[in-house]
Amino acid sequence: MTKFYHDDPAWADIEPIPQDDTGHPLVAIAYTAEYSEAMGYLRAVMARNEHSERVLALTEHVIGINPAHYTVWLYRARTLEHLSIPPSDELRWLNPIALSHLKNYQIWNHRQAIVDRRDSCEGEADFIAQMLDQDAKNYHVWSYRQWMVERFGLWRDVGEVAFAEEMIGRDVRNNSAWNHRFFVLFGGRKKGQAGEGEEEGKEEEEKEKEKELVQREIEYAKQAIRQAPQSQSAWDYLRAVLRHAHLPISTIAGFANEYNDVSPPRSLHALEAQLEIYAEQNKVDEARSTLEALAEFDPVRKPYWTYRQKELVVA
Repeated sequence: MTKFYHDDPAWADIEPIPQDDTGHPLVAIAYTAEYSEAMGYLRAVMARNEHSERVLALTEHVIGINPAHYTVWLYRARTLEHLSIPPSDELRWLNPIALSHLKNYQIWNHRQAIVDRRDSCEGEADFIAQMLDQDAKNYHVWSYRQWMVERFGLWRDVGEVAFAEEMIGRDVRNNSAWNHRFFVLFGGRKKGQAGEGEEEGKEEEEKEKEKELVQREIEYAKQAIRQAPQSQSAWDYLRAVLRHAHLPISTIAGFANEYNDVSPPRSLHALEAQLEIYAEQNKVDEARSTLEALAEFDPVRKPYWTYRQKELVVA
């Protein structure tokens, strides 16, 4: 329902500040009268640094018209903190808005500030799952989930790993889910936030656990590749695990060859892996033959593979 403030007694003390268009814009944005007036009142309360219940209602009104207005979200967050509004109350208001605006990243910046102030991620995993049920590859949602893992120390958390596995099970080509799995399992170790405080006597035990984890993830990626040999996400994950463990690409030579022993190959990604293996082993002739095969069976990137062949000759 349309709302105006000029005839509302609760706002009689405020003189709205209109938008400054003195620069004579070539293409002025055609704001509605309702939005223009609401923003005028918002500028006025921001100028006097007012944080009140009516300001909170005003930000809700503006967000309802334009949920992508970053400044309004920022001022709302400051007002919430000034009024000591419980974060749980704000989240109850925010949830349906997020579900209605799936691609709005300002909502997630705001949510991050609220959850950070609450100092608890209780219920967040369930809400994120709702969002991803509607859009399984929503970048903003996955980024927020990674923030949550880092903020609350959920490295190698069983629930986070299980969630990533569930999402990969739904779609083995969901690169976001693969990325999240790697982040949860190996990101903390990389940042020095997992395995800290261990006694020296447990160092070898931890190393053995790390080896077991790496082997498990290598097998996990292989199993996914067997289901979908052309899934680049699974191949990229496999390479990432090898790099993390400082293992050579030749570690998977036999596995990659399973997909290269026919013509055309069952997986171009396996052929690329084979190329890396030959490069690692300095087998120039074999690398040249592999590049020729890639140029033949990967027509979209044929110019790139042809260029690589020329580079190989020069080298």
